[in-house]
Amino acid sequence: MRVTILGTGAIAGAHAGAIAGLPAHGVDAVLAHAVDIDPARAEAFAQQHDVAAHGTHLDDVLAETDVLHVCTPPGAHVDAAVAALKAGVHVVVEKPATLSLAEIDRIAEAEAASTASFTQVVQHRFGHGVRQLRRLLDDGALGRPLVATCDTMWFRAPEYFEVPWRGRWDTEGGGPTMGHGIHQFDLLLAVLGPWSEVTAMAGRLARHVDTEDVSMAIVRFAGGAMATITNSLLSPRETSDLRFDTEAATIELSHLYGYTDADWTFTPAKGRDDVGQLWRPDPEALPSGHLAQLVPTYRAFAAGEAPPVTVGDTRGTLELVAAIYRSAFTGSVVRAGEIGPGDPFHASMRGSGPAWAPVKDVGAARAAEKATKN
Repeated sequence: MRVTILGTGAIAGAHAGAIAGLPAHGVDAVLAHAVDIDPARAEAFAQQHDVAAHGTHLDDVLAETDVLHVCTPPGAHVDAAVAALKAGVHVVVEKPATLSLAEIDRIAEAEAASTASFTQVVQHRFGHGVRQLRRLLDDGALGRPLVATCDTMWFRAPEYFEVPWRGRWDTEGGGPTMGHGIHQFDLLLAVLGPWSEVTAMAGRLARHVDTEDVSMAIVRFAGGAMATITNSLLSPRETSDLRFDTEAATIELSHLYGYTDADWTFTPAKGRDDVGQLWRPDPEALPSGHLAQLVPTYRAFAAGEAPPVTVGDTRGTLELVAAIYRSAFTGSVVRAGEIGPGDPFHASMRGSGPAWAPVKDVGAARAAEKATKN
């Protein structure tokens, strides 16, 4: 399969590395094209990753592409994905897949009319630990899941937001709820299944951005479990933590940007030492990451099957994002399925807007903040 990467910024390197690793796992794929609106950046990327061709226009290479990896800022995802699907090209999009539910619905329509498939990168679903946890829950070995916590406690200094598209609803889609914590609570959904209702709050506490810099939510799941979700960019000691309390055990994951089996802790309930024997590391397993997701994804593409993360899965996670914002900005409980066409939170994660005012001159505010710190 001939692969094109669109957008050759920082995250594109992770995609290129994973694509290069596919042949070792029996997947016949080659990175054939690199496309970026900045020709110098495209050329430098092509040289670094031994890409045969580079350019500035996606239309020039779609006819010679089997799989398109979209690594642009989020605001450019939907048009590229729709164009590729119309051309019969499979699409792999970095998170967040789109800026809104309306945009992911547009992609779903394009996929339904295409011979190709769409998927979003949510690489934490593919580590051995979460696959083992999901299997043990499905088998009933751990009893019912009851309580969970999901904390993305990261730190982004003011300088991080000097990139023009960051911290804005119209180009990034949201703050840490949309662009950072989404990986952890997507994993939460992968384990606990569909959610039923959300109560949330959000704030802009310390950064000159239009979006939030922290949010918190309480989520009830369709299966009855309850969870808390925290998304922060203001936490100096960075961690990504998930905890699942079931009837038979507590299962915990503590990492930062990726995990192995060594990052999991399994604690049986009192009198349930038997379940401890069920939790077994796999030294041969790939760590959670792009390669771990791309191997089964490309195998599905080659077989003409749906990828392991479908457009429906992607929408489910984005619906939770929209519900967190809607609850935080309106003060209401949001139930699954409520946000549809005509709802402002369907068209934009900003929806009816937060209580705080937009930063009128974001660039000037950030420059002033930087000058004060210096």
